[in-house]
Amino acid sequence: MSASGTSIPLSLVLLVCTLVLAVVTIGYVALAAANRSTVIDRATATHEAGSLMEGLLVDERPSMGTRLSEWIASRMPGSAKTDDHTIAERLMLAGFDAPAAQAMFNASRAACAVLVPFLAWTVAPKDGGTLPLIFGGGALMIAVVGPTAVLDRLIERRRHRIRRGVPDALDLLVVCVEAGVSLDAAMLRVSRDLASMHPELCFELGQVVRKVSAGIPRDRALQELPKRTGVEELRTLVASMIQSERLGSSIARVLRINAETLRLRRKQMVEKNAAEAALKMLLPMALFLLPALLIVIIGPAIIEMLTQFGGGAA
Repeated sequence: MSASGTSIPLSLVLLVCTLVLAVVTIGYVALAAANRSTVIDRATATHEAGSLMEGLLVDERPSMGTRLSEWIASRMPGSAKTDDHTIAERLMLAGFDAPAAQAMFNASRAACAVLVPFLAWTVAPKDGGTLPLIFGGGALMIAVVGPTAVLDRLIERRRHRIRRGVPDALDLLVVCVEAGVSLDAAMLRVSRDLASMHPELCFELGQVVRKVSAGIPRDRALQELPKRTGVEELRTLVASMIQSERLGSSIARVLRINAETLRLRRKQMVEKNAAEAALKMLLPMALFLLPALLIVIIGPAIIEMLTQFGGGAA
């Protein structure tokens, strides 16, 4: 290679990116598997009442991901650890409520601001023109908007999973309350039995029981539930539960009515999405399917006409 050819080969860049992505994926899968096995063991093990409360609500040993995030946050500069309540609330809605979550998010934004333009510079052609500017502008936009867009996507997916699990949790709560179990013990039972199906919702219910066990009034602990999840259905449910508790009415009836309402609302949402599917498919069909269909139908006729006119002219 000559001295002028100092550009980094594209294959080397792709190889490095693939290795980094593979290492990150392996680490994430390992942490997720360890966390999932811990939750399953905690949910399926047989405990007494006291040991069940202690094992479900007390986290004595932080996970590997928590220790790693705290280690990175402790070595971040002071400007990256500045508290921002808006970002903290959005991270909490996405399920990242660890003390080092905001520092990790700031670190990811800084990493995107450095790595994405570097990758764009290595991939962009070096022959001048407007292509390097286009690559640089696109990389800068991805670096600025990317982490926020990913966070918004995680928030929406978590809300959807929690919203989908609320009716099942309410059905089990109704069964437990009608059997004579207290509301706190019923939420504890739901957190244990549905942990494998709806882990996000069960974790939030466990947080409510933990706060009540720590001495916080139940109404205040319940009011934190919709704030931590961002699900409006839970806001209505919590208001109904607090009003029922203050008035002394049947909590089981309130839970059953809310469960039926949420199931009806979920059915209506599915019907709405099915009705909008045809309208949403109209634009992709007009852009992709219709031109191909016209080429298949009219193409042979045009070729035949050109052949005939070309032969007649000859």
